Amino acid sequence: MIVKIKNVDGLKKILQIILIFIVLIICPININSAELLQINDVNTIVVGDQNRSLYLSLYCIDINQNEKENATKILKRNFPRGTKVKIKPYGSNGSRLLAKIFRVDDETEMTELLNTYNSSKENCMN
Repeated sequence: MIVKIKNVDGLKKILQIILIFIVLIICPININSAELLQINDVNTIVVGDQNRSLYLSLYCIDINQNEKENATKILKRNFPRGTKVKIKPYGSNGSRLLAKIFRVDDETEMTELLNTYNSSKENCMN
């Protein structure tokens, strides 16, 4: 017994729409973003994703010893634990990756934030 289905193309389109809908619900939107795990100071920032953790230092910044504690408080207040971030690496300093760190939601960058609070001065090699 052979059954002919006249509306096979319509059924395929409905299945495709349902599949796309399921994928959008199951997959997170910010799949390529990392999460801020810890800020010890401006030279020790831990960022991670599902698989690994990276130890970062901020690129292009110089904080004097008297201002390090204040700068760390500013970063912790504006970038709390669990904040979705993206990093832009510029090089390395020993075992640490030198990078600029941006918040995903509003593109705030840590170095620029510290510069607005006058807690730092730029120290770029370029």
